[in-house]
Amino acid sequence: MVIPVMPVGPRLRGRRSTVLAQALSEALVSVAGLVGRPVRAQDGTLVGRVTDVVVRAEGVHPRVAGYHVRIGRRSCWLHAEDVADVEQGRIELAQSRFDLVDVQRRPGEIMLVADVIDHQLVDVAGVRVVRASDLYLAKTAGVWQLVGVDVSWGSFLRRALLGSASRTPTPGQVLDWAGVHSLAVSEGSFRLNRTQEGLRLLNPGELAELLDDLGRSERLELLEHLDLESAADTLEVLDDEDAVALLRDGTPERAAAILSHMELDEAVDALRDLEPAEREEILASMEPTALARLRALLTYDENTAAGIMTSDLITIGADATVADAVAELTTARDRPDQVASIVVMDGTSAIAEISAAQLLGMAPDRPISELTTRPLVTIEAQASMGEVIEAIADHRGTGLLVLDDAGMPIGRILADDVVDVLAREHDRRWPWQSEIGA
Repeated sequence: MVIPVMPVGPRLRGRRSTVLAQALSEALVSVAGLVGRPVRAQDGTLVGRVTDVVVRAEGVHPRVAGYHVRIGRRSCWLHAEDVADVEQGRIELAQSRFDLVDVQRRPGEIMLVADVIDHQLVDVAGVRVVRASDLYLAKTAGVWQLVGVDVSWGSFLRRALLGSASRTPTPGQVLDWAGVHSLAVSEGSFRLNRTQEGLRLLNPGELAELLDDLGRSERLELLEHLDLESAADTLEVLDDEDAVALLRDGTPERAAAILSHMELDEAVDALRDLEPAEREEILASMEPTALARLRALLTYDENTAAGIMTSDLITIGADATVADAVAELTTARDRPDQVASIVVMDGTSAIAEISAAQLLGMAPDRPISELTTRPLVTIEAQASMGEVIEAIADHRGTGLLVLDDAGMPIGRILADDVVDVLAREHDRRWPWQSEIGA
């Protein structure tokens, strides 16, 4: 959402565009322009100078709670109720006396100069990272509110100018504060409900792009503001280096919670890229169920069949029917890996693997054992990458069922799992190797 700044098209040039720009400028007060401006009593006596503007972190457009004013060597709090008027060049007091209270950081308050201006923000509506060149206040129903953030370079340069021109709002690209998510509050992080809803509407790819554009501390802050499912999905989209950096920078408890919501194999890959001490610290913060599954997979070397497999499997007994198989596949639709086949078990041994396509048109009460005609293609968990590639080639790209030492199925290898490994190996080569085809 954008505050209605009229674009200057062919018909708006000249006097009309100038009038519109002037009207908009006069309706807004620049926060950056207030810094250093005088606070005067009603008789014009200088009381002090503005150093910051404070708003409450609530509502779509947070109301101004007060101002930080430098009076001599003291930094004092000026409550909004003690202010009669706010202009671009000054603040006028409602009465000559007010309590001189030293500035203290209070929960739920945002210091606009210290916390937001020149910091990175997330424009949720535009799905981009921006930097606040200035902030604008407007008076609505007698109350001053934070209504917009200027992200233009023009406003940044205006602040660098000397003289009165630097204090006059020149809104070039003003975003509605309702559509902005700030990542810069160091104490008492705040969240605006409408903005949080906007973040939840972004898909993992869009969130990953935002994270790529943010600095280290802002990336961590944004990740903290996401729910666990969104955070897990986003980390799966990031490249390995960035995902590991985010896990490393956060708390072990938060990292453990995110990993527990990731696809099992993605979580294992991330854990393998951590230092042993870091990995153990995160694992120590995990719930027992997730911990047991991850530790079991971490025992396998990443260059073996078990190290690259997809571990999500659906199993069913040999005495099951087509209806039972369909029910299992339907339930698995919400699983991260979206399993499209089912392993038929005879006790502890796998005897067949049936794809969802084989169930099409089959009578619901037909025994699943009647469909187990294709031979089962398996490979041992400790098989090397060379053996995996050879087996895939021998069976013309058919997936391989991975068996542990006891013959129990523990995962599946598809052709894209092998491609992922080959791509990683390619990325690890030196640039000169890529150029000569080594």
